[in-house]
Amino acid sequence: MRTDRLVAILLLLQRRGQVTAPEVARELEVSERTARRDLDALAMAGVPLYSMQGRGGGWRLVGGARTDLSGLTAGEARALFLVAGPASAATPAVKAALRKLVHALPEPFRVQAEAAASSLVTDPEQWGSSRVEHRPPRFLDELQDAVIRGVQVRLGYVDRKGTETERTVHPLGIVAKGQSWYLVSNTEAGRRTFRIDRVSSADPTDDPVHRPDDFDLAESWREIADEVDRRRTPLEIQAVCKPHGIGLLRMALGGRLQVGGSTTDGRIEVVIRGRNEYALAGELAWMVEWLEVTGPPGVRDHLASIGNALVERYG
Repeated sequence: MRTDRLVAILLLLQRRGQVTAPEVARELEVSERTARRDLDALAMAGVPLYSMQGRGGGWRLVGGARTDLSGLTAGEARALFLVAGPASAATPAVKAALRKLVHALPEPFRVQAEAAASSLVTDPEQWGSSRVEHRPPRFLDELQDAVIRGVQVRLGYVDRKGTETERTVHPLGIVAKGQSWYLVSNTEAGRRTFRIDRVSSADPTDDPVHRPDDFDLAESWREIADEVDRRRTPLEIQAVCKPHGIGLLRMALGGRLQVGGSTTDGRIEVVIRGRNEYALAGELAWMVEWLEVTGPPGVRDHLASIGNALVERYG
């Protein structure tokens, strides 16, 4: 917590030019004694800081000195450097940029930032799965550069059926979902999403992107993801579940589960999305102790058939 306060005081000095201990105390909601101690700690740590006594006095940075923190708090700086470690999935350019940025931090905070870079290892593989090296798609850098510069791209693309087409797109943003990367673009046919590993060519033009004023990449992606989920799981079934089975359903189904109200016998109404009746019956058969499917009848028929087959095999 103290490191966060020291960063906050430094940013306060850079913004106001001069501060007093009472001002720091009010801003950070600490005692004046703590504020004075923190100001002294900054000066002792090598930050070019001095105090002026008397009326109109306070603490100032020598010569209006500034430390380029880009407005980061200590916690935010540590979070950034977590992605710069040797096991990180960040690109070499990102790692190199963060290693350079650490030298712009004041000495008191540099040690923690450097420690953050080696404090975390991420292993995306599940237990028991084979290790697969996931590399960024071929044209990721070119498309990201086009998004940043705001220029249109002549895009070659191979769809899931293997058909290759070429079109000019207006890149709006890039999204990483799991191990896949997607380009969100405007086209003559409206807004479209392209898997970047299916891009066969990407030639930036000098023509500017026509970007809607109200476009928000995160919001747009939520709409796209919701639509994809609805297409992948178009079937909805109704069921009732014992309360202590809801947690299991959430773990198994994630966003495909919608929890409703309670019934008169204490069970909970749920709606579950799936690809088709047979697939959903197979998914839910193991929940028979807690879950009762009430409709549609086809799912109930498949569950009964699965039950009969189990009894015949193991009864």
